[in-house]
Amino acid sequence: MDMSAGERKGLSLFALIMIGIGSIFGSGWLFGAGSAAQVAGPAALVAWVIGVVFIGMIAMSYAEVGSAYPIPGGMARYGHLSHGPVLGFLTGWAVWIATASLIPIESIAATQYMTSWSFGWAKDLVDPATHQLTLSGTAMALVLTLALWLTCFWSVQLLARANTVLTLVKFAIPVLAVLALVGSGFHASNFTAHGGFAPYGWSAVLTAVTTCGVVFAFNGFQAVVNLGGAAKNPGRAIPVALVGALALGLVIYLALQAAYLGSVPPELLARSGGWQGLNLNSPFADLAGLLMLHWVVTMLQFGAFISPAGSNIANVASAAYMVTNLAETGFFPRKLASVHPRYGTARPAMWLNLGFSVVLLLTVGRSWQALAGVVSAAMVISYLIGPIAVGVLRRTRPELPRPFRLPAAGVLCPVTFAFAACALYWSKWPETGKITLLTLVAAPVAALVLRRRDEIERRHEASGKGDGGRRPGLLRQFAPAWWMIAFLVWTATVSALGGKEFGGRDVLPGVLGTVLIAVTAPVFYFWAVRSGVKAHEQGLTGAPSPTEAAPPPLPPPTTPARWPPSEGTPPGPVTRGCRFADPLRNGSRWWACRKSV
Repeated sequence: MDMSAGERKGLSLFALIMIGIGSIFGSGWLFGAGSAAQVAGPAALVAWVIGVVFIGMIAMSYAEVGSAYPIPGGMARYGHLSHGPVLGFLTGWAVWIATASLIPIESIAATQYMTSWSFGWAKDLVDPATHQLTLSGTAMALVLTLALWLTCFWSVQLLARANTVLTLVKFAIPVLAVLALVGSGFHASNFTAHGGFAPYGWSAVLTAVTTCGVVFAFNGFQAVVNLGGAAKNPGRAIPVALVGALALGLVIYLALQAAYLGSVPPELLARSGGWQGLNLNSPFADLAGLLMLHWVVTMLQFGAFISPAGSNIANVASAAYMVTNLAETGFFPRKLASVHPRYGTARPAMWLNLGFSVVLLLTVGRSWQALAGVVSAAMVISYLIGPIAVGVLRRTRPELPRPFRLPAAGVLCPVTFAFAACALYWSKWPETGKITLLTLVAAPVAALVLRRRDEIERRHEASGKGDGGRRPGLLRQFAPAWWMIAFLVWTATVSALGGKEFGGRDVLPGVLGTVLIAVTAPVFYFWAVRSGVKAHEQGLTGAPSPTEAAPPPLPPPTTPARWPPSEGTPPGPVTRGCRFADPLRNGSRWWACRKSV
């Protein structure tokens, strides 16, 4: 669904806000309110506020980097720009996992909402005892995943043109649902009965932020970051669109949460033994059915397809861009970056994402709630590089044009990183351990790729075909990434030892685990920034060090670069007459070429 920089020039502020809203309203609103209420009770309202503040801080840091480097799927490359190839692969790997995981979760959401249909076969899609997909439910989710994937595989451009219409429909359905539920009867006593406003403590509120789809719901800010760099006035459009989309999203999600909490019949809440016992397969549809709002049930059943389908257009395209970026940096097979000459889609990348989606569905994707926790934890890891990239590039590339500059970055960046670290801890053990292990798998893969690349370069040197340049050793290339490896291991260890309310062994009971993570996070932040600065000084990032005389920026080509191009070159100002057009892969040779032109 993305477009080239040239095609995106002149993108209006309204269009940018609509893109953000369209991405924010996926399947999160269908299940987020019900899941958050089950975990935190009425205090789930606070979880949404905490979540939007956290995502807002992350979004603003990415806004600066994204406006300076408006690369489709750029979140998979910012680690490479700031720290070099190894950290670039680690963060790109995490971003890919988080983005590709969104494809099956939307299909799971639609499948679970089918249980509100009156057909007998639909009732058998979810086990009423465990609230997980049955064998037939998993098969249905696989069919929907394949159908949505094929739609983007053949006609993504056609559906992209309908984005505004889909967004308006996705926006109208939850608003009408809120009005209908509140109008049918609002029970204010639900907010204080069965243990009070926060019946399970404030630690449950923090857990709800990351495990109940709150972070998942607001993840749509990435669309604004990816497209905002080529708006009419990026310096104004990006922050306004982010604030507008997130603020409007918060209002709707708070309204949905309040309507859900107040519309549950008190007798049903009493029979369930409180909020933790209230577990509905299709929260809003089941609740509307209990209240005899049949037209609302029908509308929600329709919305359960429109919202996931509309969001999956962006998910399939974004996940393909992530694979293409990783292939361009040499850590995925180069063939994955190839683009179909007629349809302009990276089909090998899409096949890889489809295979990954199927694996998730057959393993951890037995319910929306189960997969949302894993996806949210992966998203939090992918957010870590945003504030760090701002800190590194402010020091190493001060001359870089920045249509948007994060105010008070010296304070906000370490605070944002600490917030992200705490959010990862709140994801609860063992999810933190699982996602840490899944992320660190990329480290040995990076070592194997770099060693193989070094052997190829040595053979070229022996045959007289090399460029004669000095190649950094493996340990030197890994140096800028040690902080990330240490941070993930440290956070997973604290999570395993944390309080029972966060899934740990209660060695660090209560808030001690959160405090420990928050206190140590700035240490990792400044370690990461220092590592990035050193990586630039040593020429590991493909960008000039602060001591080099940086050449003036070149004007963009008169003809907009096509994306995805047939050769897999990322968009942006391409140096005419220069063979090495990608600064992320060719480093010093690219800059030398720019100076000679």
